[in-house]
Amino acid sequence: MMLWWKYQQLRSSNLKTRLATITELAVTKDADSIGPLLFALKDATKEIRSAAALALGQFQDKQVVGPLIKMLADPTPLGRATAAEALGQLKYPDAIAPLVPLLRDADATVRTRASSSLERLGWQPETDKERTWQIVATGNLNKVAELGSDGVEVLAEMMRNGPPEKQLSAVKTLAEIEDPRVTKLMLEALKNSNVLMRLAALEFLEHSGDKSHYEVVERLLKDKASNIRAAAVTAAISCGGNRAVPVLIDLLKDVSWEVRREAIKALGKLGDPAAIDRLAQALQDRDHDVRENAAVALGRIGDARAIRPLVLALLDAESFVRNAAHNSLAEIDPYWEKTEAARSALPQIQAARKNREYWISHSAALLLEMIPADDPGGGVENRPAPAPVPVPAFEPAPPVKIPATLPAAAFDILADLLGDRNGDLRLAAAEAFGRLHEKRATTILANAVHDDDAFVRQAAERALMAIT
Repeated sequence: MMLWWKYQQLRSSNLKTRLATITELAVTKDADSIGPLLFALKDATKEIRSAAALALGQFQDKQVVGPLIKMLADPTPLGRATAAEALGQLKYPDAIAPLVPLLRDADATVRTRASSSLERLGWQPETDKERTWQIVATGNLNKVAELGSDGVEVLAEMMRNGPPEKQLSAVKTLAEIEDPRVTKLMLEALKNSNVLMRLAALEFLEHSGDKSHYEVVERLLKDKASNIRAAAVTAAISCGGNRAVPVLIDLLKDVSWEVRREAIKALGKLGDPAAIDRLAQALQDRDHDVRENAAVALGRIGDARAIRPLVLALLDAESFVRNAAHNSLAEIDPYWEKTEAARSALPQIQAARKNREYWISHSAALLLEMIPADDPGGGVENRPAPAPVPVPAFEPAPPVKIPATLPAAAFDILADLLGDRNGDLRLAAAEAFGRLHEKRATTILANAVHDDDAFVRQAAERALMAIT
């Protein structure tokens, strides 16, 4: 072998030339190749050092152990990882002691390679700490959780200095350990720039319900990340209870609809009447999910001041909002349609009767039939037991030529719509069966009489009256 030429090639400025030379030296398995490979181990390029280390691992020669041990301090993770792997291939016990500290390396690949090589060398942990670091190096943090308090220190180190994915895993694993140090670590995690870590820490605080952490959680309600603000809402009521009501009310102006929705849910859960006015305003929110949850929250609070805005919410274009408003009205007052609050909404309902949006005008017409213009009963105390909602007289559509039997395909479509999640579609299907006098729909209309949506129930009743 012309060693001088190999050295010359290893000095080449061409990376491919140097890598090809290392490959040739490794294939020869000649002891003379060790010198040039050790020379390449000092190359300025990490890829060359790494390739040389792996090549040296194929030579069972003790003279390469020392240089590879020195390479365990390489400034690059690639260099440290390949040196650790090569030492495992050599199977010299002298490498055990220098490899053990790499179980705590900041790079996951380095830790894994070091753990694998130590296993090949027959190493066994001598202390609980070493056993813990071995478990961490394998990436199995669930086993660290099984160590309980003994694993806290290791996980804390991982949370602070590990790669992002391991930092998150460390926080989640810490949450499973009952140890007084965990809470302090979670508060530390809340300051991390990693949003997922902060979310995991917030979840821990929510479950802990520790009142002393409310101020920390309240600050997160103003976080730049909307998902942090939303998550902080549930933690705020867990740690602060009704103390959180003012800041939750302020969140009803948040730019994120998810945050507004979570704040509304929290206010409904807390049941504080101080939130009624702002929740009533939320019934006009641009997001239908927010409006629906506002209607539900007002029902949970159960204050009669919410009747008028909830009656107006029955004119909402979305069936989910109307249904939520109807259910909440029933919770607040079973006689809501006879209250002065409901009657005070009649001017707006009358105006909505002319709305171009079909479902708004249609809902307005139904409400005008349900809400009496005055209260002949003489007040709440003189009201009789609740009676079924009066069923308005069925107004057939203008005469049209109706087929004697609805085609099977059309019947099936309407039947499917009668079971649709959208209340507007169920309502339209029930009304269609009534107009068509479709007697085959009797059974499914009878089931629709028990629909969650009051308007669908009424339409089903009118349809049954029309076809029987």
